[in-house]
Amino acid sequence: MKYRKDEAKEYARERLRGLWGASTTPFTPDLEIDEAGYVANLRHWRDDLRLGGIFISGKMGEFFSLSMAERKHTFDLAAAEATGSFATIMSTWDMNLANTVELTQHAEAVGADFAIIMNPFFYFGANSDEAVYGFYEYVAERTNIGIGLWNSPEQGYAMSPRLVARLAQIPNIVAIKNSLPHDHCREVTQVAGDKIVVSSPNEHDWLQNILELGWQVYLASPEAFVMQTKEDTRLRDYTDLALRGEVAAAQRVRDSLEPVREALFGSRPAGKTQAQLKYWQELLGQAGGPVRPPLLQLTADEKVRIREAFGGSGLGRVRVAAASA
Repeated sequence: MKYRKDEAKEYARERLRGLWGASTTPFTPDLEIDEAGYVANLRHWRDDLRLGGIFISGKMGEFFSLSMAERKHTFDLAAAEATGSFATIMSTWDMNLANTVELTQHAEAVGADFAIIMNPFFYFGANSDEAVYGFYEYVAERTNIGIGLWNSPEQGYAMSPRLVARLAQIPNIVAIKNSLPHDHCREVTQVAGDKIVVSSPNEHDWLQNILELGWQVYLASPEAFVMQTKEDTRLRDYTDLALRGEVAAAQRVRDSLEPVREALFGSRPAGKTQAQLKYWQELLGQAGGPVRPPLLQLTADEKVRIREAFGGSGLGRVRVAAASA
């Protein structure tokens, strides 16, 4: 551990800064983890894109198709590459509470900076505030690592700001990835932002969240590494400008990325988010590979549309004079 349990909130306030990406998991053609490709991606995100950190084995990483041993192995690989300002947050939620504890303890053991746990899934409408609170309390009491909440409506419900504020009192609950609209993010910031670091994975709202809510971290989505190249770091550029208070320049650079957003999201086939992202990564020279079942692979026609959109996006070829324009 890099900090004591009672130092977790302070450590998060210092470490959770800048752009964080949500990693995909590259697979070989025979659907094994592409370890060499995985490490190459991590090093590109760390050294070339200079991300603040990386979110490991969440939904974008197809955690639901990985075994417990494979999930732990992705933690091992990522922790080994986390040097300097490049940190890690390991996604440790599992349908089984004991597995969630085991994965969180493994993240702690390999030196991860943080773990993050999605709001638990319940059957028969059992997701009362008391049940959700008890889930997080159970894990937090058995670990020392700083834990991020992940408020995902895809679990069939969302944690209210009131519940988030209550959870924020737990000593090693340190952050929240709030995958909800801006108004909800604002309320969570108002009631819990003094206790935990608040963020969301919505790049579309990122600039507004910096300027209006004083956010310090973008936590986390693949946009951090699929909307940038080594030569074209406009996402990081407008982030840095906004954090320095250079609002007009930040807005100008942010707006210049609209063709990239339109290409990325406009070419995404329904239900094939991970497959499209991995193919886009390959077009960028990163490791991608196929998705694992039950996810569906891209068709040949879908790949053509993605290539055409990528080619017309201007990504890697557009430069904006950020500070002086």
